[in-house]
Amino acid sequence: MNRAKRQQIFERLRADNPHPTTELRYSSPFELLIAVILSAQATDKGVNKATARLFPLANTAEAILGLGEQGLKEHIKTIGLFNSKAKNIIQTCRILATEYGGEVPRERRALEALPGVGRKTANVVLNTAFGEPTMAVDTHIFRVANRTGIGPGKTVLEVEKRLLRLIPGEFLKDAHHWLILLGRYTCTARKPRCGSCLIEDLCEYRHKVVD
Repeated sequence: MNRAKRQQIFERLRADNPHPTTELRYSSPFELLIAVILSAQATDKGVNKATARLFPLANTAEAILGLGEQGLKEHIKTIGLFNSKAKNIIQTCRILATEYGGEVPRERRALEALPGVGRKTANVVLNTAFGEPTMAVDTHIFRVANRTGIGPGKTVLEVEKRLLRLIPGEFLKDAHHWLILLGRYTCTARKPRCGSCLIEDLCEYRHKVVD
């Protein structure tokens, strides 16, 4: 895929959704961090239901530490892997409270050092909370990047690096969200909705599905 085609793809995505954002509900970098940790192998809808109960009671590192691990579990027990997530969140909150004054660090290395935070989670926080032009490659973005030809790669890291290099700079801040939404609702795993896709004529997928 050439640069001109990528330019057209993202121009269309921007025109359709000028201000994309995560479907996770949050009102601070801390709330976003907790929501993203909870979202591993869970749906955004499920996370939002849990955080709608949790955040009004505890939406700072100190407040969650006040709940304790068992208290936190009561609020997130509807989410998969809630036991390990509760343990990681408590440990992360302890680090934030003691080392960062309760604030979420803006550096990748510091974020990735937090329990329950990997490269993808760090990228989401850097991009969504702090506006950094990063690319958090989840299953949706990995699929879309390879299927369309926008940024193919054999590994998540390879796709991330290729997308950051190949996507025109003016789109990098929002590209993460556009590609996730495209993969979640249109370029779906089992049967892509090619006939309803904004970029069908620009996509290089060889096996397009006719609706």
